[in-house]
Amino acid sequence: MEELNNILDLTEKKLEKQFKLIDEIAFFNQKKVLEAFNECRVNSQCFAGTTGYGYSDVGRESLANVYAKVFGGEKAIVSPILTCGTHTISTVLYGILRSGDTMLSVSGLPYDTILKTIFGKDNGSLEDFGVKYKQIDLLENGDFDYKAIEEEVVSNKPKMVYLQRSRGYSSRNAIAPSKMKELFAIIKKISPNSFIVVDNCYGEFVDKIEPTDVGADVIMGSLIKNAGGGLAQTGGYIVGTEKAIDLIATRYTNPSLKLELGSYEQGYRMFFQGFFMAPHVVAQSLKGALLIGQIMQDKGYKVIPSNDVQPQDIVKSVIFGNEKDLVKFVQTVQSISPVESYVLPLPWDMPGYDDKVIMAAGTFVGGASIELSCDGPIRPPYIAYFQGGLTYEHVKVLAEKLLTIY
Repeated sequence: MEELNNILDLTEKKLEKQFKLIDEIAFFNQKKVLEAFNECRVNSQCFAGTTGYGYSDVGRESLANVYAKVFGGEKAIVSPILTCGTHTISTVLYGILRSGDTMLSVSGLPYDTILKTIFGKDNGSLEDFGVKYKQIDLLENGDFDYKAIEEEVVSNKPKMVYLQRSRGYSSRNAIAPSKMKELFAIIKKISPNSFIVVDNCYGEFVDKIEPTDVGADVIMGSLIKNAGGGLAQTGGYIVGTEKAIDLIATRYTNPSLKLELGSYEQGYRMFFQGFFMAPHVVAQSLKGALLIGQIMQDKGYKVIPSNDVQPQDIVKSVIFGNEKDLVKFVQTVQSISPVESYVLPLPWDMPGYDDKVIMAAGTFVGGASIELSCDGPIRPPYIAYFQGGLTYEHVKVLAEKLLTIY
């Protein structure tokens, strides 16, 4: 045990500079959240639930106002009715896009579970409704293909330019908002009516700025990831310009009702409290990802992003190159979970994915990836996508176990 402690101490010393920056970002974001709570006059009445239509639901309205304020938008939708990140993204796509419109993805292929929303015959996809999809991949070095993007925007003036901040099940780095700024300025100069939409999942509070601060019209994400702070039981958020949110609201409910109704009998306290906690929880998760990444990197495995790069999402990818080692790593994460640690995860045909997926998620909220979790598709190069950790200390327990295995 003393030897393990010495190794962990040395590993943490390597990470002191990154940890210090994470603490600075968390403090900045905590102040931003607190100011929004104060300005929006959050009070105990906001926590109460409603039933039926939910007209004049002060909790629903105040929660949306807080999110809009923190994430630099004019308006927001924050709701447990949005069942997951994929549902939230789909609501945005269907709200903005119409028959004949073009959706241009500038960060390559979107995440696996959204693909059937875009493609497919007779399944209610965007393709079914006459929406065209075009894609421009990132360059090998991870940069935007500015030339190809500019040519496409000049030629076709796409209704939507779509960007996925996190890597999904790819092997690229997450994209920093500061890196988006130049691209968004170019797009808006050429085609000011194009909606810039960013899938912000896994990226909230990782930086001092969000994509809306650098020109995005819409950002969206899941509440059982960063923004929910580990306390939100379900839900999603959408923040953006008033024009964009008004369009999306017609799909969220319908054209005659928009944001005027929507009840939630359980009440909103956990959503408010989780959002308040989110900057701290995200910092804990980031530190944990760096710790695990450093251990696996020191053991000779390639990790993404490299541990000398400041992370732009809470995910740390470990490349194993074979199924056996990927499965072992994911099973190890499950074994130190607070919930169902005795369960042995195995690859399975998970809804929304073409490949089998193995997932460790011994979490208090089912599938919450802001909690310590890990997953990966069973396909080359066999990457484990490690994320979450409500407390750094929990991730450190995992680090101890990994040091006894590898």
